[in-house]
Amino acid sequence: MATYNPYENMLHILDKAAEVLGYEKKDYEFVRYPERELTVSIPIVMDNGDIQVFSGYRVHHNTARGAAKGGIRFHPESDENEVKALAAWMTIKNAIGNIPYGGAKGGIKVDPRKLSERELQRLTRAYVRRIFPIIGVDQDVPAPDVNTNGQIMAWIADEYAALSGTWQPGIVTGKPLSIGGSLGRNEATGRGLTYTLETWCEKNNLKINELTMLVQGFGNVGSVGALLMHRKGVKITTIGDINGTWQNPNGLDIEAMYIYANSHGRSLKGYTEEGATMIPDSELFAQKVDVIFAAAMENQINENTMKKVQARLILEGANGPTTEEADNYFEEKGIEVLPDVMSNVGGVVGSYFEWVQNRTGYYWTEEEYNEKLKKKMNQGYEDVWAMKEKYHVTYRLACYMLALQRVVEAQKTRGFLG
Repeated sequence: MATYNPYENMLHILDKAAEVLGYEKKDYEFVRYPERELTVSIPIVMDNGDIQVFSGYRVHHNTARGAAKGGIRFHPESDENEVKALAAWMTIKNAIGNIPYGGAKGGIKVDPRKLSERELQRLTRAYVRRIFPIIGVDQDVPAPDVNTNGQIMAWIADEYAALSGTWQPGIVTGKPLSIGGSLGRNEATGRGLTYTLETWCEKNNLKINELTMLVQGFGNVGSVGALLMHRKGVKITTIGDINGTWQNPNGLDIEAMYIYANSHGRSLKGYTEEGATMIPDSELFAQKVDVIFAAAMENQINENTMKKVQARLILEGANGPTTEEADNYFEEKGIEVLPDVMSNVGGVVGSYFEWVQNRTGYYWTEEEYNEKLKKKMNQGYEDVWAMKEKYHVTYRLACYMLALQRVVEAQKTRGFLG
């Protein structure tokens, strides 16, 4: 079987979007290539005195609409193709959110669980020194992603200040409140997903408190999203994370699971609940529910899992959880997919809000933040919906069409040299 290349997958959908819009290759060829790809080697001294060299990446996909924006992930399977695809998805996501950013992404090939806190800090700061020439408040603004958090963002901001000689909190988003973070930012992705699900219910004349759901992944996005949807009345019967799959037909105690995970390093390992049983991980997607909330990693709903799905809706919280083959299968079966580039936009919209507050020096209340987030999420959904209805395409294709249209318009307005 050929190796799955997420960037090629992105290009296939982009080309389909261009075809439906009537674009020729010359109209959008520039969007098919990243503007800049940086690969770095990061040597650090381990606690035992050994020197270990890690591979790091930072990709700017497109900056026609503004500064590059995208997260940094620490993961043992991170590589150039993954980071390229994630950067391209950020271009699309930022365009759908209609915020003045282009797409970027970064990563280090590392399992952070195997590092001490001192080693993790040294690795983070060494990575910043390597990518320093291409990041900046108006150039490229990183953020948290898989296995990175507010503390790591704080180290990045501090190292950037040491290198530049000025404290600029807007260099990264997702920071702790004490150094310029924003109220509401930590919950923004999960809250945005909840707004997206509510809008989908409205479009389909359904009540959110009548839905049943299974959740894959219980990190920040999965746990916050599950908690907020549970509070809206969604019955979550099954949750799977790296440690196993829990099921309770009467509905899991999401409040208790959230508290447990956040007090055990974002892990459900060892969690027990009266009425809940453990089922095989392979049976997670086979559960008969209304909604699958995919909040783990890329490529989870694929040729091996797609035929197990009995849900009517896939809500993508993770980046790229559904392969192109699975997407095509779901279209045939009439299973709707609310794609990541629309439904989890809350994270980058929330980051944009933090950046705006850093730039102005004026900070909002959490109520103000959430109100603005809801308006942005609802407008993004309505813009995608209008494209979907006009061209009779899937949500994903409509997302790519809308984003491509906005990026092409921006670049043509700015003009080309040559």
